[in-house]
Amino acid sequence: MIRLNKLTDYAVVTLTRMAGAPDQTFTAPRLAGETAVPVPTVAKLMKQLSKGGLVNSQRGAAGGYTLGRSPERITVAEVIEVMEGPISLTACVEGANDSCSVVALCPMSGNWNKVNQVIHEALKSVTLADMMPEPIDFTALPDAAKLAPAGAAVR
Repeated sequence: MIRLNKLTDYAVVTLTRMAGAPDQTFTAPRLAGETAVPVPTVAKLMKQLSKGGLVNSQRGAAGGYTLGRSPERITVAEVIEVMEGPISLTACVEGANDSCSVVALCPMSGNWNKVNQVIHEALKSVTLADMMPEPIDFTALPDAAKLAPAGAAVR
């Protein structure tokens, strides 16, 4: 199973919240309150995302964080790379710092690059705008009174 670490997941959550109001400035406490991610974690995320160029940091009384680009121009691949480094399934892919001790003898050498490229392209095709939750259309929901069992009280 390929699994992103928790900080990367939280980064996507906080960035998609910011993407919902891309012209606003967010403080770490505000983002924590609106995403249920603890304030120290949000602060850590924002520092790393700022260093990676995905958010802008502003100091001062009216300071906080804004998206570095529009939500349509920030990809999930970029978020993963800022948080975790290069996207790779194995240590023997192009550009990896770690290398396997039997890479010269391995019949798979180079073949994993094809898989990594497909995964990377797929993640590059998904933006923060794509990750934003769809608004709920409450007018399309059935009436609660019609769904309640006969004789049940509806509040």
